[in-house]
Amino acid sequence: MHAIETTVPLPADQAEAAVRATLQDHGFGVLTEIDVAATLKAKLDVDRPALKILGACNPTFAHEALQLDPSAALVLPCNVVLEPDPSGGTRISVVDPRELMPDPAFAELAATAAAQLTAALDALPG
Repeated sequence: MHAIETTVPLPADQAEAAVRATLQDHGFGVLTEIDVAATLKAKLDVDRPALKILGACNPTFAHEALQLDPSAALVLPCNVVLEPDPSGGTRISVVDPRELMPDPAFAELAATAAAQLTAALDALPG
């Protein structure tokens, strides 16, 4: 799946704080948070590298998508993934809304959402 990605020279906690701030600055709020590594450790006693998923939502975009097709709820919110990068920083990947909403009816909205998410990642330090 195609993603919008960047790597920042920050440890995970600082990268997460920066991601949350830039998402907010670009109209997105974080609705959900899943610490995959902690969950797998707690449920399966599996050790894995850090992996966090933030569920980001722009209310205006979500509303427009749901007006176009209520089944758009299946792909809301947008997942933002933070994981260690071999360089020592943190890799941030955001699902590309154009991949999730390939129907032509969503083309303009998905392109606008992708542009806002790209702008948010471009605003990160690095």
